Amino acid sequence: MKIEFEHHQGAHCESGVTSNLLRQTSGGKITEPLAFGIGAGLFYVQVPFIKINNGPAIAFRNMPGFIFNRTCKSLGIPVTRKKFRSKETAARFLDDRLEEGIPVGAQVGVYYLPYFPKEYRFHFNAHNIVVFDKTGDNYTVSDPIMEFPSVLTSYELERVRFAKGALAPRGHLYYPAKKIEINNETIKKAIKSGVQKNVFNMLSIPGPFAGVKGIKTTGLKIKKWRDKLGIEKAGSYLAQMVRMQEEIGTGGGGFRYIYAAFLQQAEAYSPGNQLEDISAQFTAAGDKWRESAVHAAGIYKGRLGSQADFDAMGDYLVEISEVEKNAFLALKNIKWQ
Repeated sequence: MKIEFEHHQGAHCESGVTSNLLRQTSGGKITEPLAFGIGAGLFYVQVPFIKINNGPAIAFRNMPGFIFNRTCKSLGIPVTRKKFRSKETAARFLDDRLEEGIPVGAQVGVYYLPYFPKEYRFHFNAHNIVVFDKTGDNYTVSDPIMEFPSVLTSYELERVRFAKGALAPRGHLYYPAKKIEINNETIKKAIKSGVQKNVFNMLSIPGPFAGVKGIKTTGLKIKKWRDKLGIEKAGSYLAQMVRMQEEIGTGGGGFRYIYAAFLQQAEAYSPGNQLEDISAQFTAAGDKWRESAVHAAGIYKGRLGSQADFDAMGDYLVEISEVEKNAFLALKNIKWQ
């Protein structure tokens, strides 16, 4: 069966998949920024005592699946999710959905995606794509970070669906369980819910490791890395941070720009709440994240390396923490119209 699905390139895999899956149901209203904001996608956490690729475990997004789940829940759309023990069962379930004309979101590993440039392939299992067609032994997939749809053989798709390691997808598939009409009032309520959830995540999670407090904590730690870890290991830690920030799903700066775009678009559905004005603060935060990445690159590539350089790097994050705290406080204080 030919599936009505339109591929659109996005900035982030899960919000791009979410908007692509909901595009037809919403009549094109659910853009990627709206999906990201309604899904409360903006986040920060450094998990102590956990390492990824021999570096600190830092995340600039919520757990995989949260954006899609929250967006659909806020819009009143039921969701179907499946993970599998058997590769054969997983393949059969996917084929059955495609036969029914249902495009399906899939969590996959990045390392074995053949259409990814080699320099971008590493062991990261929280990437998202849409599978929307099968011809013979080939599947057509929509990867939002690519300009055009791509083709995977059944073996290639199975390999990335069952990638091993942290966040192993286990054939994870998800899709809207049924089509529900989405109107402007529903979107308005979903925007409010998404903003309030993101405010809580960034301002009110207990402890010093998540949200704006987590950003500041990481900044203060960076100032101690040179003496504590040595220049080489400290540089590799910063390289890992930049990888998480700039190469995995747009990370630090990119997510702030998407959230700024969300607030600008949300203004049309919920005018009078100064959302467009507040969006400028997130753009400023995104600029600071990008500046910090350039400074970190100077350290791990050996152009910089003094204690003053590490202090400056830490100060970037302390400043970013303050900018984002003020932006989320402004959102928290909104008296919704």
